[in-house]
Amino acid sequence: MDINVSDRIRKAAACCKKGFSCLQKGEGKLCAVEDCVNDSVLFVKSQYNASCPYQQSFGNEFICNCPVRKELYDKYRI
Repeated sequence: MDINVSDRIRKAAACCKKGFSCLQKGEGKLCAVEDCVNDSVLFVKSQYNASCPYQQSFGNEFICNCPVRKELYDKYRI
């Protein structure tokens, strides 16, 4: 499956410290979505020990605010 994300969404995620590795075919590491609330808030299982500018802790959970991750979930349910 080809994964496509618009340039507008990529630009909105300009703070990505991982060089958009989530979009690399076969090598992309994604934080798994555990739940999506109101089609807008992604609760994820963090893949990274290092801090991510788009990840926030919420108790024992993590919320992902990355525009690219949200687009991947919305378009491909991954």
